[in-house]
Amino acid sequence: MPREPHARQKMYVLDTNVLIHDPNALLNFEEHDVIIPMTVLEELDSLKSGKQAVAADCRQAIRNIDKLLGDASPKDIERGVPIVRALKADPLGTLSILMSTEHSSTHSLPDNLNDNKIINTLAALQERYPSRDIILVSKDINMRLKARGFGVEAQDYHNDQLLDDIDLLPQGYREFANSFWDTIEKVETIQREGVTEHILKRDGELAKMNINEFVVDEQGFVGKIIDISDDKIVLEDLHQDDLMNEEVWGLVPRDVYQAMALNLLLDPDIHLVNLTGSAGSGKTILALAACIEMTVASKQYKRIIATRSTQGLDEDIGFLPGTEAEKMEPWLGAIVDNLEALHEDDENMTASVDYILSKVPLHFKSMNYIRGRSFQHSLIIIDESQNLTPHQIKTIVTRAGNGSKVICLGNLAQIDTPYLSALSSGLTYMTERFKGFRHGGHIHLQGVPRSLLAEYAEANL
Repeated sequence: MPREPHARQKMYVLDTNVLIHDPNALLNFEEHDVIIPMTVLEELDSLKSGKQAVAADCRQAIRNIDKLLGDASPKDIERGVPIVRALKADPLGTLSILMSTEHSSTHSLPDNLNDNKIINTLAALQERYPSRDIILVSKDINMRLKARGFGVEAQDYHNDQLLDDIDLLPQGYREFANSFWDTIEKVETIQREGVTEHILKRDGELAKMNINEFVVDEQGFVGKIIDISDDKIVLEDLHQDDLMNEEVWGLVPRDVYQAMALNLLLDPDIHLVNLTGSAGSGKTILALAACIEMTVASKQYKRIIATRSTQGLDEDIGFLPGTEAEKMEPWLGAIVDNLEALHEDDENMTASVDYILSKVPLHFKSMNYIRGRSFQHSLIIIDESQNLTPHQIKTIVTRAGNGSKVICLGNLAQIDTPYLSALSSGLTYMTERFKGFRHGGHIHLQGVPRSLLAEYAEANL
């Protein structure tokens, strides 16, 4: 963004969690100055080694800082090194390292905490530059509260937040009262290879819809948008009886939302599927049944890679005995639970599950083992993906090689990561970014079919 004449240039001081959340955050402050306190560099240094999920992000952030500073002298770094974003672009803003540990002359916080050291440095910076807007950028809400209480302006990092309200996130379908066709003035219907397609004018509610989204009405019509242009959409007529009776590895959908999810999961032209919904809505069991069907029965894919983002997973995995798969199994118990649910009617459920685990090429992988790899002809299930940052989501999804499919499962109401919210979650970011992707689909599952108890608890607790 070009700098407006006489605009008030700001100084943004970045907290460690911002650089972990987005290692490229340094480039996202336009013409303003970016400052990194020495305390933040020390924290990045202490976190850069080891097997934690954040270690790779810390290393990336350090490399970005080093690249931007280049061979600048210490005096240049103190003054601020111009930030160059592209080879031929003019530099905008500067990057500097704040060496000073001086305190405000009026008041200061105890230096026993790193957060306090950063806030004290900001207060001193405000006294040194009274004419500049100095703003702390942090994902830590408590640190922002402390800074504001101390008289320092603070804000969250919103650059990768695409929505202002989670209700604006696409659900993957649009429901119409009574008959959908009552809202349509003109339609052209064609039959092709046993498929019925309706060509409609793209206006009204249809103008807000994206490719691979569904149309559902109270009369039983279900349609899927398979092509879209500026003025027209092509709607494939999915017969509801066929959709609801689609059996996948012994699993039959309980409602139309699960049926639409299975349609996306089984579609070979869909390479990315996001399934969101409350606890017990069937995300994992649908994904697992579809994956087993596509590897064992139809042999479209060679293997299933299952991974999960859980607080403490990467830190604790090294202390568990056994191989990588055995270490991951306690964290991926949901997969085994759902395998048992798929075979609960068998004469010997335990034998059936053991047989499936021996026959199905199902691999449990830690997030650390996925980085840097490329999976060909694989189904990649990412459970609890609401706990991933946008940068982590990108790291994992880009592992999908030729002929692979990624299935992201998550509940945006159950985020366990301290610096993430429903709006800043990588799952929200990816769903919004990929809503126009021709080979991607998203469904928000409704209801809690797990049990009457789970349904009541979801609604009342």
